[in-house]
Amino acid sequence: MRRPLVLASAAAAMLGLLTGCSADGDGSDSGRTTLSVAALEGGYGRDMYAQVIQAYKASHPDVDVRLQISKSIEDEISPNMKAGKFPDVVVLGQGRKAALTETLIKDKALEDLTPVLKAKVPGEDKTVGDKLIQGIVGNLNTNPYGTDQTYTMPMYYAPSGLFYNKGLFAQKGWKVPATWEEMFALGESVKEQGLSLFTYPTAGYLDAYFFALLADVGGEQFYTDVMTYKQGVWKTPQARQALDITTRLLKYAAPTTVGYANEQDFTKNQQSILDNKTLFIPNGTWVVGEMKDAPRAKGFQWGLTPLPPVVVGTKRYLTTSVESVWIPSAAKNKDAAKEFVAYLYSDEAAKIFARSNAIQPIKGIASSLSGENAEFYKIYDETSVEALVGGFASTAPVEGVDIKATLFDTANSIISGDKTEDQWQAALDAASEKLRQAGG
Repeated sequence: MRRPLVLASAAAAMLGLLTGCSADGDGSDSGRTTLSVAALEGGYGRDMYAQVIQAYKASHPDVDVRLQISKSIEDEISPNMKAGKFPDVVVLGQGRKAALTETLIKDKALEDLTPVLKAKVPGEDKTVGDKLIQGIVGNLNTNPYGTDQTYTMPMYYAPSGLFYNKGLFAQKGWKVPATWEEMFALGESVKEQGLSLFTYPTAGYLDAYFFALLADVGGEQFYTDVMTYKQGVWKTPQARQALDITTRLLKYAAPTTVGYANEQDFTKNQQSILDNKTLFIPNGTWVVGEMKDAPRAKGFQWGLTPLPPVVVGTKRYLTTSVESVWIPSAAKNKDAAKEFVAYLYSDEAAKIFARSNAIQPIKGIASSLSGENAEFYKIYDETSVEALVGGFASTAPVEGVDIKATLFDTANSIISGDKTEDQWQAALDAASEKLRQAGG
Protein backbone atom coordinates (compact mmCIF):
# COMPACT_ATOMS: atom_id res chain seq x y z
CA MET A 1 0.00 0.00 0.00
CA ARG A 2 1.67 3.17 -1.18
CA ARG A 3 -0.67 5.73 0.30
CA PRO A 4 -1.86 6.16 3.88
CA LEU A 5 -5.09 4.58 4.95
CA VAL A 6 -8.12 6.81 5.22
CA LEU A 7 -8.69 7.14 8.93
CA ALA A 8 -12.42 7.01 9.36
CA SER A 9 -13.87 7.49 12.79
CA ALA A 10 -14.35 4.72 15.07
CA ALA A 11 -13.90 1.47 16.80
CA ALA A 12 -17.09 -0.28 17.84
CA ALA A 13 -19.37 -0.79 20.55
CA MET A 14 -21.15 -1.88 23.58
CA LEU A 15 -21.98 -4.51 26.20
CA GLY A 16 -21.55 -5.25 29.87
CA LEU A 17 -18.76 -5.47 32.39
CA LEU A 18 -16.13 -8.16 32.61
CA THR A 19 -14.13 -8.29 35.81
CA GLY A 20 -11.57 -10.65 37.18
CA CYS A 21 -8.00 -11.31 38.07
CA SER A 22 -5.27 -13.14 36.23
CA ALA A 23 -5.27 -16.73 35.13
CA ASP A 24 -4.31 -19.41 37.60
CA GLY A 25 -0.59 -20.07 37.52
CA ASP A 26 2.00 -18.85 35.06
CA GLY A 27 4.04 -22.00 34.70
CA SER A 28 7.14 -20.01 35.66
CA ASP A 29 8.63 -22.65 37.93
CA SER A 30 12.15 -23.76 36.98
CA GLY A 31 12.63 -20.47 35.14
CA ARG A 32 10.08 -21.28 32.46
CA THR A 33 7.08 -19.21 31.43
CA THR A 34 3.88 -20.70 30.06
CA LEU A 35 2.21 -18.26 27.68
CA SER A 36 -1.48 -18.78 26.97
CA VAL A 37 -2.53 -17.70 23.45
CA ALA A 38 -6.16 -17.71 22.31
CA ALA A 39 -6.98 -17.16 18.63
CA LEU A 40 -9.99 -17.14 16.38
CA GLU A 41 -9.84 -19.79 13.69
CA GLY A 42 -11.02 -17.71 10.79
CA GLY A 43 -10.72 -18.12 7.05
CA TYR A 44 -6.93 -18.35 7.27
CA GLY A 45 -7.10 -21.63 9.20
CA ARG A 46 -5.16 -22.83 12.23
CA ASP A 47 -1.94 -24.31 10.86
CA MET A 48 -0.20 -20.94 10.59
CA TYR A 49 -0.50 -20.35 14.33
CA ALA A 50 1.06 -23.70 15.16
CA GLN A 51 3.93 -22.96 12.78
CA VAL A 52 4.53 -19.47 14.17
CA ILE A 53 4.53 -20.78 17.73
CA GLN A 54 6.99 -23.51 16.78
CA ALA A 55 9.31 -20.91 15.24
CA TYR A 56 8.97 -18.67 18.29
CA LYS A 57 9.82 -21.46 20.70
CA ALA A 58 12.98 -22.22 18.70
CA SER A 59 14.33 -18.77 19.59
CA HIS A 60 12.70 -18.63 23.04
CA PRO A 61 13.39 -22.06 24.59
CA ASP A 62 12.45 -20.82 28.05
CA VAL A 63 8.86 -20.12 26.98
CA ASP A 64 6.11 -22.69 26.56
CA VAL A 65 3.26 -21.43 24.37
CA ARG A 66 -0.13 -23.04 24.75
CA LEU A 67 -2.50 -22.34 21.88
CA GLN A 68 -6.28 -22.40 22.19
CA ILE A 69 -7.92 -21.88 18.80
CA SER A 70 -11.55 -22.15 17.79
CA LYS A 71 -14.10 -20.79 15.34
CA SER A 72 -16.06 -19.65 18.39
CA ILE A 73 -13.16 -18.68 20.63
CA GLU A 74 -15.26 -16.14 22.55
CA ASP A 75 -17.57 -18.89 23.79
CA GLU A 76 -14.58 -20.86 25.05
CA ILE A 77 -12.61 -18.15 26.83
CA SER A 78 -15.37 -15.86 28.13
CA PRO A 79 -16.50 -18.15 30.99
CA ASN A 80 -12.92 -18.47 32.23
CA MET A 81 -12.38 -14.73 31.93
CA LYS A 82 -15.46 -14.05 34.03
CA ALA A 83 -13.93 -16.40 36.59
CA GLY A 84 -10.65 -14.47 36.51
CA LYS A 85 -8.69 -16.84 34.24
CA PHE A 86 -7.40 -14.73 31.36
CA PRO A 87 -5.30 -15.76 28.37
CA ASP A 88 -2.08 -13.79 27.95
CA VAL A 89 -2.55 -13.00 24.24
CA VAL A 90 -5.76 -12.93 22.21
CA VAL A 91 -6.02 -12.72 18.41
CA LEU A 92 -9.57 -11.53 17.82
CA GLY A 93 -10.86 -8.52 15.94
CA GLN A 94 -13.94 -6.38 16.28
CA GLY A 95 -17.24 -6.71 14.49
CA ARG A 96 -18.23 -10.20 15.62
CA LYS A 97 -21.61 -10.89 17.20
CA ALA A 98 -20.13 -11.79 20.59
CA ALA A 99 -18.33 -8.39 20.61
CA LEU A 100 -15.76 -9.61 23.15
CA THR A 101 -13.05 -7.23 21.96
CA GLU A 102 -15.51 -4.33 22.06
CA THR A 103 -16.59 -5.32 25.55
CA LEU A 104 -13.08 -5.21 26.94
CA ILE A 105 -12.45 -1.90 25.18
CA LYS A 106 -15.59 -0.49 26.76
CA ASP A 107 -14.54 -1.83 30.17
CA LYS A 108 -10.99 -0.50 29.76
CA ALA A 109 -9.73 -4.01 30.38
CA LEU A 110 -6.98 -4.12 27.75
CA GLU A 111 -3.26 -3.61 28.30
CA ASP A 112 -1.61 -0.51 26.82
CA LEU A 113 0.47 -1.83 23.90
CA THR A 114 2.13 1.47 22.99
CA PRO A 115 5.47 0.12 24.32
CA VAL A 116 5.23 -2.74 21.81
CA LEU A 117 5.31 -0.22 18.95
CA LYS A 118 8.58 1.14 20.32
CA ALA A 119 10.11 -2.28 21.00
CA LYS A 120 12.51 -3.98 18.63
CA VAL A 121 11.17 -7.00 16.84
CA PRO A 122 12.92 -10.03 18.39
CA GLY A 123 15.90 -10.95 16.23
CA GLU A 124 15.68 -7.80 14.11
CA ASP A 125 16.98 -4.23 14.25
CA LYS A 126 13.71 -2.42 13.50
CA THR A 127 10.96 -1.60 15.97
CA VAL A 128 7.43 -2.86 15.44
CA GLY A 129 6.27 0.68 14.71
CA ASP A 130 8.99 1.13 12.08
CA LYS A 131 7.72 -1.90 10.19
CA LEU A 132 4.01 -1.01 10.09
CA ILE A 133 2.45 0.75 7.11
CA GLN A 134 1.39 4.34 7.55
CA GLY A 135 -2.02 4.93 9.09
CA ILE A 136 -2.64 1.41 10.34
CA VAL A 137 -2.19 2.53 13.96
CA GLY A 138 -3.22 5.78 15.59
CA ASN A 139 -6.84 5.54 14.47
CA LEU A 140 -9.82 4.69 16.64
CA ASN A 141 -9.56 1.05 15.66
CA THR A 142 -6.21 0.71 17.46
CA ASN A 143 -6.45 3.69 19.81
CA PRO A 144 -10.09 3.37 20.87
CA TYR A 145 -10.09 6.13 23.48
CA GLY A 146 -8.93 8.87 21.13
CA THR A 147 -5.55 9.14 22.87
CA ASP A 148 -1.98 8.35 21.85
CA GLN A 149 -2.20 4.95 23.53
CA THR A 150 -2.57 1.84 21.39
CA TYR A 151 -4.55 -1.03 22.91
CA THR A 152 -5.20 -3.32 19.94
CA MET A 153 -2.44 -4.13 17.46
CA PRO A 154 -3.34 -4.68 13.79
CA MET A 155 -2.51 -8.27 12.91
CA TYR A 156 -3.79 -8.73 9.36
CA TYR A 157 -5.38 -6.35 6.91
CA ALA A 158 -7.53 -7.38 4.01
CA PRO A 159 -9.30 -5.47 1.29
CA SER A 160 -13.01 -6.21 1.38
CA GLY A 161 -15.25 -5.60 -1.58
CA LEU A 162 -17.20 -7.45 -4.24
CA PHE A 163 -15.68 -10.81 -5.20
CA TYR A 164 -16.56 -12.48 -8.49
CA ASN A 165 -15.36 -15.04 -11.04
CA LYS A 166 -13.04 -13.32 -13.51
CA GLY A 167 -13.14 -16.45 -15.65
CA LEU A 168 -16.90 -16.24 -16.08
CA PHE A 169 -16.76 -12.56 -17.02
CA ALA A 170 -14.08 -13.30 -19.62
CA GLN A 171 -16.05 -16.25 -20.99
CA LYS A 172 -19.24 -14.20 -21.29
CA GLY A 173 -17.52 -11.06 -22.54
CA TRP A 174 -18.90 -9.07 -19.59
CA LYS A 175 -17.21 -6.01 -18.16
CA VAL A 176 -17.24 -5.30 -14.44
CA PRO A 177 -19.95 -2.63 -14.05
CA ALA A 178 -18.48 0.88 -13.99
CA THR A 179 -21.72 2.47 -12.71
CA TRP A 180 -24.66 1.34 -10.61
CA GLU A 181 -26.93 1.54 -13.66
CA GLU A 182 -24.59 -0.88 -15.45
CA MET A 183 -24.74 -3.12 -12.38
CA PHE A 184 -28.52 -3.24 -12.42
CA ALA A 185 -28.60 -3.73 -16.20
CA LEU A 186 -26.31 -6.73 -15.75
CA GLY A 187 -28.69 -7.99 -13.06
CA GLU A 188 -31.59 -7.89 -15.51
CA SER A 189 -29.53 -9.61 -18.19
CA VAL A 190 -28.33 -12.52 -16.06
CA LYS A 191 -31.76 -13.00 -14.50
CA GLU A 192 -32.99 -14.01 -17.94
CA GLN A 193 -30.25 -16.69 -17.92
CA GLY A 194 -31.36 -18.05 -14.54
CA LEU A 195 -28.47 -16.45 -12.67
CA SER A 196 -28.43 -14.04 -9.74
CA LEU A 197 -26.48 -10.80 -9.52
CA PHE A 198 -25.77 -10.73 -5.80
CA THR A 199 -25.59 -12.67 -2.55
CA TYR A 200 -23.83 -12.40 0.80
CA PRO A 201 -22.45 -15.07 3.19
CA THR A 202 -24.35 -13.64 6.17
CA ALA A 203 -25.82 -10.18 6.55
CA GLY A 204 -22.89 -9.20 8.77
CA TYR A 205 -20.62 -9.31 5.70
CA LEU A 206 -22.50 -6.30 4.40
CA ASP A 207 -20.09 -4.14 6.41
CA ALA A 208 -17.70 -4.63 3.47
CA TYR A 209 -20.43 -3.20 1.26
CA PHE A 210 -22.16 -0.58 3.38
CA PHE A 211 -19.15 1.23 4.82
CA ALA A 212 -17.74 1.80 1.33
CA LEU A 213 -21.14 2.79 -0.06
CA LEU A 214 -21.73 5.38 2.66
CA ALA A 215 -18.36 6.97 1.92
CA ASP A 216 -19.00 6.75 -1.83
CA VAL A 217 -22.38 8.48 -1.45
CA GLY A 218 -21.39 11.32 0.84
CA GLY A 219 -17.62 11.35 1.22
CA GLU A 220 -15.49 10.84 4.29
CA GLN A 221 -17.27 13.48 6.38
CA PHE A 222 -20.68 11.92 5.78
CA TYR A 223 -19.27 8.50 6.61
CA THR A 224 -17.87 9.90 9.85
CA ASP A 225 -21.23 11.52 10.62
CA VAL A 226 -22.96 8.15 10.25
CA MET A 227 -20.36 6.34 12.34
CA THR A 228 -20.59 8.94 15.13
CA TYR A 229 -24.39 9.23 15.13
CA LYS A 230 -24.81 12.84 14.01
CA GLN A 231 -28.35 13.92 14.70
CA GLY A 232 -30.66 13.27 11.77
CA VAL A 233 -27.94 11.70 9.62
CA TRP A 234 -30.20 8.85 8.50
CA LYS A 235 -32.81 11.37 7.31
CA THR A 236 -30.41 12.98 4.86
CA PRO A 237 -30.63 12.58 1.06
CA GLN A 238 -27.26 10.80 1.13
CA ALA A 239 -28.55 8.17 3.56
CA ARG A 240 -31.68 7.66 1.50
CA GLN A 241 -29.59 7.28 -1.64
CA ALA A 242 -27.52 4.56 0.02
CA LEU A 243 -30.67 2.70 1.06
CA ASP A 244 -32.22 3.21 -2.39
CA ILE A 245 -29.20 1.62 -4.09
CA THR A 246 -29.12 -1.24 -1.61
CA THR A 247 -32.84 -1.98 -1.76
CA ARG A 248 -32.62 -2.08 -5.53
CA LEU A 249 -29.56 -4.35 -5.41
CA LEU A 250 -31.27 -6.76 -3.00
CA LYS A 251 -34.01 -7.34 -5.57
CA TYR A 252 -31.35 -9.21 -7.55
CA ALA A 253 -30.21 -11.33 -4.59
CA ALA A 254 -29.99 -15.09 -5.04
CA PRO A 255 -33.17 -16.75 -3.75
CA THR A 256 -31.12 -18.98 -1.44
CA THR A 257 -29.33 -16.04 0.22
CA VAL A 258 -31.43 -15.62 3.36
CA GLY A 259 -31.84 -19.34 3.98
CA TYR A 260 -28.08 -19.90 3.97
CA ALA A 261 -27.11 -16.63 5.68
CA ASN A 262 -26.13 -18.20 8.99
CA GLU A 263 -22.95 -19.46 10.64
CA GLN A 264 -23.65 -23.07 9.63
CA ASP A 265 -24.52 -22.58 5.96
CA PHE A 266 -22.81 -19.35 4.86
CA THR A 267 -20.28 -21.19 2.71
CA LYS A 268 -23.18 -22.35 0.51
CA ASN A 269 -23.76 -18.72 -0.47
CA GLN A 270 -20.03 -18.43 -1.19
CA GLN A 271 -20.21 -21.66 -3.20
CA SER A 272 -22.79 -20.09 -5.50
CA ILE A 273 -20.02 -17.80 -6.82
CA LEU A 274 -17.76 -20.78 -7.54
CA ASP A 275 -20.66 -22.57 -9.24
CA ASN A 276 -21.41 -19.57 -11.51
CA LYS A 277 -24.90 -19.28 -10.08
CA THR A 278 -24.30 -15.81 -8.63
CA LEU A 279 -22.05 -13.01 -9.86
CA PHE A 280 -21.00 -10.88 -6.86
CA ILE A 281 -20.54 -11.39 -3.13
CA PRO A 282 -19.18 -8.96 -0.50
CA ASN A 283 -16.27 -10.57 1.31
CA GLY A 284 -12.62 -10.25 2.30
CA THR A 285 -9.52 -11.87 0.87
CA TRP A 286 -9.78 -14.70 3.39
CA VAL A 287 -12.56 -16.19 1.25
CA VAL A 288 -9.88 -17.60 -1.08
CA GLY A 289 -8.38 -19.76 1.67
CA GLU A 290 -11.76 -20.53 3.16
CA MET A 291 -12.99 -22.01 -0.13
CA LYS A 292 -9.68 -23.40 -1.43
CA ASP A 293 -10.88 -27.01 -1.35
CA ALA A 294 -14.37 -26.30 -2.69
CA PRO A 295 -15.37 -27.48 -6.18
CA ARG A 296 -15.57 -24.77 -8.79
CA ALA A 297 -16.56 -24.09 -12.38
CA LYS A 298 -14.00 -24.66 -15.11
CA GLY A 299 -11.77 -21.63 -15.56
CA PHE A 300 -12.74 -20.11 -12.23
CA GLN A 301 -10.53 -17.24 -11.09
CA TRP A 302 -11.17 -14.98 -8.10
CA GLY A 303 -11.59 -11.29 -8.85
CA LEU A 304 -12.13 -8.34 -6.52
CA THR A 305 -13.61 -4.94 -7.31
CA PRO A 306 -14.69 -1.91 -5.29
CA LEU A 307 -18.34 -0.90 -5.53
CA PRO A 308 -19.29 1.01 -8.66
CA PRO A 309 -18.87 4.75 -8.06
CA VAL A 310 -22.04 6.65 -7.22
CA VAL A 311 -20.78 9.48 -9.42
CA VAL A 312 -18.45 8.54 -12.28
CA GLY A 313 -14.96 9.89 -11.82
CA THR A 314 -15.17 10.37 -8.06
CA LYS A 315 -13.14 8.64 -5.38
CA ARG A 316 -14.07 5.05 -4.53
CA TYR A 317 -13.56 3.45 -1.16
CA LEU A 318 -12.53 -0.08 -0.29
CA THR A 319 -13.52 -1.27 3.15
CA THR A 320 -10.40 -2.63 4.80
CA SER A 321 -10.80 -5.33 7.41
CA VAL A 322 -8.23 -5.25 10.22
CA GLU A 323 -7.85 -8.22 12.56
CA SER A 324 -6.43 -7.43 15.99
CA VAL A 325 -4.18 -8.90 18.66
CA TRP A 326 -4.39 -7.69 22.23
CA ILE A 327 -3.44 -8.49 25.80
CA PRO A 328 -5.97 -8.46 28.66
CA SER A 329 -4.87 -6.06 31.38
CA ALA A 330 -5.43 -8.93 33.85
CA ALA A 331 -3.12 -11.32 32.00
CA LYS A 332 -0.53 -13.06 34.19
CA ASN A 333 2.49 -12.86 31.89
CA LYS A 334 2.22 -9.41 30.32
CA ASP A 335 5.93 -8.86 29.66
CA ALA A 336 6.29 -12.22 27.94
CA ALA A 337 3.04 -11.55 26.08
CA LYS A 338 4.38 -8.24 24.72
CA GLU A 339 7.56 -9.97 23.57
CA PHE A 340 5.45 -12.55 21.75
CA VAL A 341 3.25 -9.89 20.14
CA ALA A 342 6.36 -8.06 18.92
CA TYR A 343 7.61 -11.31 17.37
CA LEU A 344 4.38 -11.63 15.39
CA TYR A 345 5.66 -8.76 13.21
CA SER A 346 8.99 -10.43 12.46
CA ASP A 347 9.90 -11.29 8.88
CA GLU A 348 9.94 -14.93 9.94
CA ALA A 349 6.38 -14.85 11.29
CA ALA A 350 5.11 -12.68 8.42
CA LYS A 351 6.25 -15.23 5.85
CA ILE A 352 4.44 -18.02 7.70
CA PHE A 353 1.23 -16.00 7.93
CA ALA A 354 1.46 -14.96 4.27
CA ARG A 355 1.57 -18.60 3.15
CA SER A 356 -1.98 -18.86 4.53
CA ASN A 357 -2.96 -15.57 2.83
CA ALA A 358 -2.96 -13.73 6.17
CA ILE A 359 -1.25 -10.52 5.08
CA GLN A 360 0.13 -8.28 7.79
CA PRO A 361 0.28 -4.48 7.53
CA ILE A 362 4.07 -4.51 7.21
CA LYS A 363 5.86 -2.17 4.81
CA GLY A 364 6.82 -3.86 1.56
CA ILE A 365 4.94 -7.09 2.15
CA ALA A 366 2.23 -6.41 -0.43
CA SER A 367 4.83 -6.02 -3.18
CA SER A 368 6.18 -9.48 -2.37
CA LEU A 369 2.84 -11.18 -2.99
CA SER A 370 2.04 -13.24 -6.06
CA GLY A 371 -1.02 -14.63 -7.77
CA GLU A 372 -4.48 -13.62 -6.62
CA ASN A 373 -3.28 -11.85 -3.49
CA ALA A 374 -1.01 -9.60 -5.54
CA GLU A 375 -4.00 -8.60 -7.66
CA PHE A 376 -6.18 -7.94 -4.61
CA TYR A 377 -3.70 -5.65 -2.88
CA LYS A 378 -2.83 -3.84 -6.09
CA ILE A 379 -6.25 -2.21 -5.94
CA TYR A 380 -4.86 0.15 -3.30
CA ASP A 381 -2.44 1.48 -5.91
CA GLU A 382 -5.28 2.75 -8.09
CA THR A 383 -5.41 6.53 -7.80
CA SER A 384 -9.20 6.61 -7.48
CA VAL A 385 -9.37 4.04 -4.65
CA GLU A 386 -8.83 4.70 -0.94
CA ALA A 387 -8.81 2.22 1.93
CA LEU A 388 -11.46 2.75 4.57
CA VAL A 389 -10.73 1.62 8.12
CA GLY A 390 -13.17 1.90 10.99
CA GLY A 391 -16.67 1.25 12.19
CA PHE A 392 -19.33 2.61 14.49
CA ALA A 393 -18.14 4.69 17.44
CA SER A 394 -18.34 3.38 20.98
CA THR A 395 -21.10 4.59 23.28
CA ALA A 396 -22.54 3.67 26.63
CA PRO A 397 -24.68 0.54 26.24
CA VAL A 398 -28.28 1.13 25.15
CA GLU A 399 -30.61 -1.74 25.88
CA GLY A 400 -32.14 -3.22 22.76
CA VAL A 401 -30.02 -1.16 20.35
CA ASP A 402 -27.56 -2.78 17.95
CA ILE A 403 -27.08 -0.45 15.02
CA LYS A 404 -24.94 -2.92 13.09
CA ALA A 405 -27.76 -5.46 13.27
CA THR A 406 -30.25 -2.78 12.24
CA LEU A 407 -28.12 -1.77 9.25
CA PHE A 408 -26.94 -5.18 8.08
CA ASP A 409 -29.42 -7.80 9.26
CA THR A 410 -32.43 -5.90 7.98
CA ALA A 411 -31.25 -6.84 4.49
CA ASN A 412 -32.70 -10.30 5.15
CA SER A 413 -36.09 -8.72 5.81
CA ILE A 414 -35.86 -6.51 2.74
CA ILE A 415 -35.23 -9.58 0.56
CA SER A 416 -38.06 -11.52 2.18
CA GLY A 417 -40.44 -8.56 1.98
CA ASP A 418 -41.02 -8.49 5.74
CA LYS A 419 -39.81 -4.87 5.95
CA THR A 420 -39.86 -1.88 3.65
CA GLU A 421 -37.11 0.61 2.89
CA ASP A 422 -39.04 3.28 4.81
CA GLN A 423 -39.14 1.06 7.89
CA TRP A 424 -35.41 0.38 7.50
CA GLN A 425 -34.62 4.07 7.36
CA ALA A 426 -36.83 4.87 10.35
CA ALA A 427 -35.26 2.09 12.44
CA LEU A 428 -31.75 3.33 11.61
CA ASP A 429 -32.69 6.88 12.53
CA ALA A 430 -34.16 5.76 15.86
CA ALA A 431 -31.17 3.56 16.75
CA SER A 432 -28.66 6.23 15.76
CA GLU A 433 -30.42 8.88 17.83
CA LYS A 434 -30.47 6.68 20.93
CA LEU A 435 -26.74 6.07 20.56
CA ARG A 436 -26.09 9.76 19.98
CA GLN A 437 -27.84 10.56 23.25
CA ALA A 438 -25.79 7.83 24.95
CA GLY A 439 -22.60 9.62 24.01
CA GLY A 440 -21.79 8.69 20.42
